[in-house]
Amino acid sequence: MTWRKSSRSGDNAGNCVEVSALNDHIAVRDSKNPALGLLYCSRADWRGLTTALRAAS
Repeated sequence: MTWRKSSRSGDNAGNCVEVSALNDHIAVRDSKNPALGLLYCSRADWRGLTTALRAAS
């Protein structure tokens, strides 16, 4: 998997998430502790989440 750090993370002591695009899902992990595991969601759910987060900021 190729991981990408959130652009909103900045330099805040490693408190960020990373995402990786898979065929039909998005994987999300804690960048400072990737061994904790992954959260998988559908691309549609990911779009809904990011759209809602952008609207709230």
